[in-house]
Amino acid sequence: MKEIIFVVDESPEGGYEARALDHSIFTDGDDLEQLKVNVKEAVATHFDPDKMPKVIRLHMVKEIVIAAGGSRAISQARN
Repeated sequence: MKEIIFVVDESPEGGYEARALDHSIFTDGDDLEQLKVNVKEAVATHFDPDKMPKVIRLHMVKEIVIAAGGSRAISQARN
């Protein structure tokens, strides 16, 4: 296997959660460095050494929600 891809989300409790695409591998970490360590350990546990992917890719998604607000929101912001 050439690579494995994880989707990483910010956890509501803080830190990060990662889940692999196409494999049942889930892990988390308090920060990005801990997440990287945990992902590597999870992949090593999941695969036999001869089937181990050469690259682990972390795909991070950050969602930012802002109010669209109408003209009233704009006029209040100017005051």
